[in-house]
Amino acid sequence: MFCMVRGLQIYAKQAIQAAKYIGQSFMVTLDHMDRLPITIQYPYEKLAASERFCGRIHFEFKKCIACEVCIHVCPITLPVVDWEIERNIRKKQSKNYSIDFEVCIFCGNYVKYCTTNCLSTPKKYELSTHAHNELNHDQVGLGCFPTPLIEDSTVRAISRLTQLPREILDGYSD
Repeated sequence: MFCMVRGLQIYAKQAIQAAKYIGQSFMVTLDHMDRLPITIQYPYEKLAASERFCGRIHFEFKKCIACEVCIHVCPITLPVVDWEIERNIRKKQSKNYSIDFEVCIFCGNYVKYCTTNCLSTPKKYELSTHAHNELNHDQVGLGCFPTPLIEDSTVRAISRLTQLPREILDGYSD
């Protein structure tokens, strides 16, 4: 009889402990019920980047003086700068600038130490691609063009094609 009473006491103690654990987990569930969902629908909703976020680099080709400071302060010497010396002005002229975002650690050091402020970090974080080689961006992929678009001959030719003479336009209004 004593064993049976002892067994009931142990069972009652375990039942009370289990009820306490269930009550605690229920309180956690109630605590989380009034919170907003964390998951967002990515292509349609985007999170705002934090203030100190260093994302994709924006490069202004005309400001670059090819000083190569960005290469020396980058922990993995990632930026590649091709330059040539302009004989008539006796200065280095930047020809090509590229960054491989596949190995970039997004530290932002080269933006901080750039002497001409030609590098900046907008809050863009979308770098998804289907192939690794698409993450190597040159100056065109970094958001600037080596020659202005207006001076490009293909843009001028296309803009001439889109402008129709007044006689042709008047013929369609009848």
